[in-house]
Amino acid sequence: MKKKENPEKSGSVIITRQEHGISRKLMSPNALRILYRLKDNGYVAYLVGGCVRDLLLGREPKDFDVVTNATPGEVKRMFRNCRLVGRRFRLAHLHFHEELIEVATFRSQAADEPKPEIEEKRGRENRERHPQMLMNDDGMILRDNVYGTPEEDALRRDFTVNALAYDIADFSIIDFAGGIADLNAGIIRTIGDPAVRFQEDPVRMLRAVRFAAKLGFTMEEETRKALVSAAGTIVSASPPRLYEEMLKILLSGEGAKCCELLRQTGLFAALFPFFSAWLDAESEGFPHTRFGEMLTSVDSLVQQGDTVSPPLLLALLFGEYLEEKAANFRAKGAPWQQSIDAATAEFLGEVCPFVQIANRVGLALREIIAQQGRLKLIPGRRPQAFIARKDFGDIIAYCRITRGDMKDVAARLEWWLAEAAEQESLPLPKRTEETGATPLKKKRRRRRKPHGSPQSTQ
Repeated sequence: MKKKENPEKSGSVIITRQEHGISRKLMSPNALRILYRLKDNGYVAYLVGGCVRDLLLGREPKDFDVVTNATPGEVKRMFRNCRLVGRRFRLAHLHFHEELIEVATFRSQAADEPKPEIEEKRGRENRERHPQMLMNDDGMILRDNVYGTPEEDALRRDFTVNALAYDIADFSIIDFAGGIADLNAGIIRTIGDPAVRFQEDPVRMLRAVRFAAKLGFTMEEETRKALVSAAGTIVSASPPRLYEEMLKILLSGEGAKCCELLRQTGLFAALFPFFSAWLDAESEGFPHTRFGEMLTSVDSLVQQGDTVSPPLLLALLFGEYLEEKAANFRAKGAPWQQSIDAATAEFLGEVCPFVQIANRVGLALREIIAQQGRLKLIPGRRPQAFIARKDFGDIIAYCRITRGDMKDVAARLEWWLAEAAEQESLPLPKRTEETGATPLKKKRRRRRKPHGSPQSTQ
């Protein structure tokens, strides 16, 4: 490793192509096309963040992100498949057939921007221009579109291991923040003061937990202390964003480790206060162990490459809690469906102020729990219609994972799966050649008697 005299990379450590050994064959062809086009048009362009980190660790990157000194508008003019998104961070999304590449402009952490200016627009009143950099009174960044240098951009990122860049110009790795040393030591460390970084964006605390669990790293001591101290402020982030981050954590393939760290640091109790209190208590003298078992089951499915839908994920993790709530409503005389409805509504009322579960996901979660009773009715009314439901697979999966080891439940599931297989093998109705639609049977119309005709006496 050596220092390179380059104004764009001042203060950085440069790892040459011969020293790092990362091959372009391991990179997304679409990301490479973007990098080369930006370079050929005179712009600086790097791969950054998790993809560089994962390539150095010998892992397969999930996403490839690009940063450049081209502005979002310049990127849009250069690529026809570009769409500009975001208010807080203005980004260019480049859409390919089965891949989306995010392109960002180098940004600067400029907190001392002058007050918003007034600008005149033709035929309109004077309007206040939105500031490029905006913080709230607590120091949380609300908008950040101040452009800067590659080094400034790297130093405003969250952790040192995510501040590495791959330069397409000479195929080198640029380390602006000591990320290589932390990568080799297996450490998650914030760039700069961790208390300030978590204050700027509380979601960084969840990311620290996810990276530590996913990579098998340990949190640097000062970073961990600051995280524990600031854990209660996690709820100041927007509930929809916290929902998306929790999905990433729980579907990372290391959900069990993540949740253990979340509970140790106090983040879990802040995000799920009611459920956390229930989890720490006992029901009829027995601890609640199913949550941990379900986390392990979900991790196993994700690691095998299986897809776990958000409703099924939530049903598996919170199903026991919901079932206990529903049992309490039934004890008060509520029928089965009504008790499930009330339990789900109460659960969503507890969680959504902090982690906003989408309404459609909440309804699907309720149906997975409610339809467990339908599986007991063999065949019941219209089994074909039940099998044809979009969520039939999730209903079966929930039953199999939570109670599939019971002989009577296993036999029941076997019957339903056999019926589903048979229904799938049935020939489809003939379709018309022109439209491909299934022909409808015409209704036979009764002949109407002429008005005033005498009724038959026979």
